[in-house]
Amino acid sequence: MKHVVVDPITRIEGHLRVEVNVDEGSGKVTDALSSGTAWRGLELVMHNRDPRDAWAYIQRICGVCTTAHALASVRAVEDALQIRIPKNANYIRNIMAATLTVQDHIVHFYHLHALDWVSPVEALAADPVATANLQATVLNAYRLPLRAPGTSVTEAYDHAFPAATPQYFAEIQGKVKAIVESGQLGIFSANWWDHPDYKLLPPEVHLMAVAHYLEMLDKQRELVTPHVIFGGKNPHPHYVVGGMPCSISMTDGNAPVNSARLGIVDRAINLGRTLVNNYYIPDLIAIGSAYVKAGRVDGGGLAGTRVLAYGSYPIEPPSGTSDGDFFNNLLIRCNGVVENFKAGAGSAKFTEISAEDINDPKCFTEGVVHSWYDYPEGKQGADLHPWDGVTDAHYTGPKEGSATEWKALNEQGKYSWLKTPKWRGKVCEVGPLARYIIIYTKAAQGLLGEPTWAEKMMLDQMAAVSKVLNLPAETWLPTMVGRTAARALDCQLNAEINKFFFDKLIANLKTGDTEVVNNEHWNTDTWPQKAKGVGLYEAPRGGLAHWVTIKDDKVDNYQCVVPTTWNACPRDDEAGHGAYELAMMDTHVAIPDKPLEIVKVVRSFDPCMACATHMYNAEGEEISVVTADPCSGTHVETKKPAEKRE
Repeated sequence: MKHVVVDPITRIEGHLRVEVNVDEGSGKVTDALSSGTAWRGLELVMHNRDPRDAWAYIQRICGVCTTAHALASVRAVEDALQIRIPKNANYIRNIMAATLTVQDHIVHFYHLHALDWVSPVEALAADPVATANLQATVLNAYRLPLRAPGTSVTEAYDHAFPAATPQYFAEIQGKVKAIVESGQLGIFSANWWDHPDYKLLPPEVHLMAVAHYLEMLDKQRELVTPHVIFGGKNPHPHYVVGGMPCSISMTDGNAPVNSARLGIVDRAINLGRTLVNNYYIPDLIAIGSAYVKAGRVDGGGLAGTRVLAYGSYPIEPPSGTSDGDFFNNLLIRCNGVVENFKAGAGSAKFTEISAEDINDPKCFTEGVVHSWYDYPEGKQGADLHPWDGVTDAHYTGPKEGSATEWKALNEQGKYSWLKTPKWRGKVCEVGPLARYIIIYTKAAQGLLGEPTWAEKMMLDQMAAVSKVLNLPAETWLPTMVGRTAARALDCQLNAEINKFFFDKLIANLKTGDTEVVNNEHWNTDTWPQKAKGVGLYEAPRGGLAHWVTIKDDKVDNYQCVVPTTWNACPRDDEAGHGAYELAMMDTHVAIPDKPLEIVKVVRSFDPCMACATHMYNAEGEEISVVTADPCSGTHVETKKPAEKRE
């Protein structure tokens, strides 16, 4: 038995540690820990702040998905103060949300996850002529040209299309060869390039994907232009309680948002559509199909047991969330929980999430038994609703090691800065995969009714992928490959949602309505002495909820239950392991000293944190510590003297 560590596991900000026990004979993971190793503490920063400023502070949680937290925050405050935003503000917020999702998914696949699947070293053996032919074949075979019905056509042709010439791929191959031969891999450093997983794909797939990796470094930055136009900047674009801060005029050329700048937004939206259709979807299916054909349908973990989502994109401005209006007006009605999907969509159990659940103190809760927090006397071991949540840090350290150098976490005690969110006492997986499983299950059981165009697109996407893989969705969806595929499908869907709401914005502006803010309850003298609200949003990584209580015009309590908290949470003594831990336990590891499979399955969630894993053999001897941070420019394995574990 080996106790396995990689340090860190992600290529993005944040801190996460995982510890994995691997049976050396079978490659089976027998136990896994997921530990968030950094404390945000922003809930405490929010105390006694003006609720109208909450979005500006709280979106500093993350430098990647910043607008997600701002949107959830303004929705929470507006729910508490019973503010309905104008139509234009709702459309703009949806555009900004869809923009974030498209760019976030593309960056994740190409720059945070692609090198788990493809290798620049393998690309050196590719034939540029064969790669050019493969590019044309993949584009023709794996494109899913699905579009939102009735959306405007504002471009005569796609302005982003993959190059497919031998000369182009020979040039890329030459650049990669120079990097490899220099011994300074730079952005391609710190990977186990000799791992057998990289042999699952032909060299030509590696060369094609590496070329697209490099292309997307440049193309993705143009996608977030709508954040700059409507929110003033990116990252951390501006919002305002009651709507949006961008005044609009279709006649004044000096207005913050005018016809010329709306044209720029349209071009960015169209670019997102072409990138996902011409690059992302074909690349993903080409890679994923090879893994499925090789029998790699593991890593599902909690996905086949229980998934959760809140629902996506209010078509028109709701009056609030706590009163249930948010759920009555969704473009994607995935608000609910699906249990036992692995038994088949017909046998799975669907439970809707409604306003009653939001207000039920036993429905949504967080526990801290294995988290570095304390609850007040008399509530230790209890689960608290976020409106009653407590953020009281209590760091206890590792089971073995020091405060600065951990050797083993205390799986029996506290071992993470993440709390454990629960739905009716149960842990759940959230994310694009959850959204697709829920819509698929509802449709299979006749619970969807007449699908919206977006829901129909989701069903068509899954049918198309099932046809390529020659497998039912119940088989490929709840896997590591399925989780990665669902993110790509979600990207395509959001690219179309972006265009859908842009057209609605333009149509509404043509009526003469340019209102973007409702100031009816801006002044504090219109507020109740006490109020509470929740802001829900299906962020790129899954269901996001911000919970706020307001007292005497100030924030009295603020709690964020974020997607990575759901997925990366520590185990619960009654509910069991969270999504990361179960996914790792559902993953076969070929070489424990080089656990690429563990890295790959955790990254399939798009974790917004860095991870660490340490390796020990059955005698407690540390095998290696591996630095997998691309910023370090090195891949280091250090042998250390034997140290016995307790």
